[in-house]
Amino acid sequence: MRRFRHPLPLTLFLTMSLLATGCASAHRDPFVREGRIPVLGGEVWYQIVGADRPGVPLLILHGGPGVPHDYLQPLEALCRDRPVVFYDQLGCGNSSRPTDDTHWTIERHIDELAKVRAVLKLDRVHILGHSWGSMLAVDYMLRDRPSGIVSLTLSGPALSVQRWMADQRVWLLELPPEMQKNIQMAEATGQFETPAYEAAVNAFYASHVCRVDPWPDYVQRALTPEKFGKRVYNHMWGPSEFTGTGTLKDYERVDRLREIHTPTLFVCGRYDEATPAATEFYHRNLPNSEFAVIENASHLAWTENPEAFMRVLRDFLRRTESGRSR
Repeated sequence: MRRFRHPLPLTLFLTMSLLATGCASAHRDPFVREGRIPVLGGEVWYQIVGADRPGVPLLILHGGPGVPHDYLQPLEALCRDRPVVFYDQLGCGNSSRPTDDTHWTIERHIDELAKVRAVLKLDRVHILGHSWGSMLAVDYMLRDRPSGIVSLTLSGPALSVQRWMADQRVWLLELPPEMQKNIQMAEATGQFETPAYEAAVNAFYASHVCRVDPWPDYVQRALTPEKFGKRVYNHMWGPSEFTGTGTLKDYERVDRLREIHTPTLFVCGRYDEATPAATEFYHRNLPNSEFAVIENASHLAWTENPEAFMRVLRDFLRRTESGRSR
């Protein structure tokens, strides 16, 4: 995602939501463990919130590629039930940022995920993949056939880039005609670093990435030059969420979803880039899966409607952890 130029302060509503749902409700501060793991190309940073808590850990795969874990910070609230494991994929956030573009492949990211899981001894684990993280989670399941995965949560999933791009074209029709024209011109000329294109991107993101205004500081932090992995994002995805020119542009996995037998939750926001229709389509193609839409939300549903998102996710994790499913 390109940087969105909102002011930084966190709204009072979000602050109260985090306090109400966070680990403080477990009557003691969570134990947090951080470290670095060597991988091909450098080191990746990880953080385990509630490392001493019971329950099956939740391993979170952030989106982008190249948008680090910071924007997922509210999911720390889940640590009252279990350890919550974040890591910044190579090329962004607190991890190493090599300049060799040969590192930006799905295969290397899967190897990295497997290494993180092995080093942290996550033998039995839930996995949540958001956006690009849903691609990574699905390909990890398809390539490695790993054991010990209790459940998958695919939030704002992007499992057919062809469909993703078609859906964004529909959403773009909401923009003023002049903005639509500026997007078309940028895509025709390849000139994306212009104020006109940036203004159109920002307007689109305000409706379909995060509808909270202003964006909270943890989202803004993920998109700063110090954190955002622009190199990997541009190489694998492209100049914006709706202009895909990178190596993922031909990614299609719907026809292989039936190979996954792990209990899976598909979840999206009502106004998500990953539209409810597309997300339900993925759900219909994966046996033993569930589907939920978070109202009054888009791509960052845990920020826009935290109570509803957390309720759906907590219920799913608890049921699958105990061997119960719908």
